[in-house]
Amino acid sequence: MSSVLNTVSSLRLSRVYNSNNNNHLRLPTHSVLTPPSVSFTRRRLTIRAADTDTNEVKSKAPDKAPAGGGSSFNQLLGIKGAAQETDKWKIRLQLTKPVTWPPLVWGVVCGAAASGNFHWNLEDVAKSILCMIMSGPCLTGYTQTLNDWYDREIDAINEPYRPIPSGAISENEVISQIWLLLLGGLGIAGLLDVWAGHDFPIVFYLALGGSLLSYIYSAPPLKLKQNGWIGNFALGASYISLPWWAGQALFGTLTPDIVVLTLLYSIAGLGIAIVNDFKSIEGDKALGLQSLPVAFGAETAKWICVGAIDITQLSIAGYLLEAGKPYYALALVGLIVPQVVFQFQYFLKDPVKYDVKYQASAQPFLVLGLLVTALATSH
Repeated sequence: MSSVLNTVSSLRLSRVYNSNNNNHLRLPTHSVLTPPSVSFTRRRLTIRAADTDTNEVKSKAPDKAPAGGGSSFNQLLGIKGAAQETDKWKIRLQLTKPVTWPPLVWGVVCGAAASGNFHWNLEDVAKSILCMIMSGPCLTGYTQTLNDWYDREIDAINEPYRPIPSGAISENEVISQIWLLLLGGLGIAGLLDVWAGHDFPIVFYLALGGSLLSYIYSAPPLKLKQNGWIGNFALGASYISLPWWAGQALFGTLTPDIVVLTLLYSIAGLGIAIVNDFKSIEGDKALGLQSLPVAFGAETAKWICVGAIDITQLSIAGYLLEAGKPYYALALVGLIVPQVVFQFQYFLKDPVKYDVKYQASAQPFLVLGLLVTALATSH
């Protein structure tokens, strides 16, 4: 839980390599979660390494990383421009992309606020922190590591200096990390259900569902990220809806109207995810990926992007007004205005050149709008 939606250029998962590779992870109906390093027979989940191993992948692409030009800080965050590292624990951290954790943490905050039952006492604070650890380091870390695993061939072409294609970390170590983070996140989810006294383990099932969504987003044969509409919406829902649901279920009751409202908000997340597709148009065309800028052209896609972001938030403001909460609706509209200004100032002028400036300028207002909506629904 699995974008809220901070530096989305880092939040966006790495580009997919659209091929029928031999690497696969089979999920039988009745699977047994077992730390994988070898193939397992029926009733067990299987992860197999590629026919082309890491060393072979490494030899196919030269090391494009600038010598001595990387940043240790970027390396720890798991973003581009990272320094080459030999410390195995730093490499493991890099694979989890800590820069993508804050949106999930913020989603838990919004869910807790929307529940109306969060209190500033030691127990509730401890519960919320544990839920944030589940959503961020564990399950988002699992998602990012899994995504890098399935993107290792394309990374060997575009970014051969990344940990997996460069051979800085072995395939077995990557697979073990995927399992440890997944099982750790699911274990914490179950513990939270027990702590909250739930008769039905809703937090566990939310975590399990989010983990499955992460898998089908990255892995063949479904590989949702190959489709611009479905993949971007799945990404938006993972970063907005799922952590919100977990936070609200932990402290209160997750109601159908909140489910619908947060899924609607995930359309804004779809728009934000599109921002990152513009800089990959040529690569997506070459690989046959149907990102929205490829499918509709850059000019049309940028208006789809801002429309998804703005119309969604205006619709939610209208919902709050209709629900008899005019002050919250007005506050949300006030937070939409600067986003529109920055869209015209940066994004609509050149979505490739100004994508970072736009996101850094506009996204804080969208994030605050999420909290405003959460507070409105709690009363």
